[in-house]
Amino acid sequence: MGMVIGLVALLVTLGAVIAAAGHAGYLAMLTSAAKKRPGGQPAADFAKKRYPIAGVGLGVTLLALLIGTGDTVGADVFATLLGLGGGVGSLKALQSTQSRFRKGEF
Repeated sequence: MGMVIGLVALLVTLGAVIAAAGHAGYLAMLTSAAKKRPGGQPAADFAKKRYPIAGVGLGVTLLALLIGTGDTVGADVFATLLGLGGGVGSLKALQSTQSRFRKGEF
């Protein structure tokens, strides 16, 4: 039973890290593209304001991944919950960033 919970914790935390890294990567690409275009400075500034959110999400999910490497079931459950929260938060932040950028609300 403990092995199954450990595997679930690993999969959840890896998915969360991928979601958080995706948000950070999207912001990096947005900043890079905005700096290359004339008049793109507002978009670059918008992305710069969102970096702390992406950093916190990535930090939380990496912490969950680190906690999930423990041998106890309690640590795996905590890592799963922490990773799930961080991953969902990062995914929502990415969707919010994309929708605000597409609407031009920056």
